[in-house]
Amino acid sequence: MSGILFIISAPSGSGKSTIVNQLRSLVSRLEFSVSWTTRGPRGSEQESREYHFTTRDHFEEMIRNGEFLEYADVFGNYYGTALSTLKEAFAQDKDVLLDIDVQGASQVRAKMPDAVSIFLMPPTPEILATRLRNRSRAEGSVREEDIDRRLAKARQEIENYRDYGYILVNDILDRAVEEMAAIVAAERIRNGNDPGAGGADRERVLRIAHNCRQANSEARIRPVLQAFGVPVPAAKG
Repeated sequence: MSGILFIISAPSGSGKSTIVNQLRSLVSRLEFSVSWTTRGPRGSEQESREYHFTTRDHFEEMIRNGEFLEYADVFGNYYGTALSTLKEAFAQDKDVLLDIDVQGASQVRAKMPDAVSIFLMPPTPEILATRLRNRSRAEGSVREEDIDRRLAKARQEIENYRDYGYILVNDILDRAVEEMAAIVAAERIRNGNDPGAGGADRERVLRIAHNCRQANSEARIRPVLQAFGVPVPAAKG
């Protein structure tokens, strides 16, 4: 049986890596696609754990060889997903989770329209700025111009939320992790690839996932859109 491809996108500093790491410890048969990048490691990042770190020349050689499902230039560095990761995981009857930005997600959806896409929003610009400053401080320096640039980028990315099937708001970490796990379980049930959820648990995960669908998230995401200055859809009458 072919595996399911899950895409998760979020502005930098939204807590996506923390959620993904917790999800991987809770959900079986879910392969995390380790992206390739030309940027250097941050903090405690390790080769082949967070990223495959490489040179710009090598990355561009991989592009020429057609080795990427998607790739993008973000803030002057390349990021990309190798096709081999998906092929190996699907051959082992595993699902795959891609942690990619909105630019890469658009490329993937064009090639794999059945992919399940999830967008993670920070609750407010102020909370996002605090998270970005804390991360920069841990890395050794805080430059306000970098914070401002990433906040502006976050607004641009949030404007693309309509391209995603599911929307999460990372205001309470445990809830966001529970919602991510429920989305994975619900999509496995929908695809007949349910590892064993039944009865009350099955109904619970289906309900949680249903509430996270973009069409059902208007009330929850409206304050986020307003806080970031993103146009808010008209309220349903």
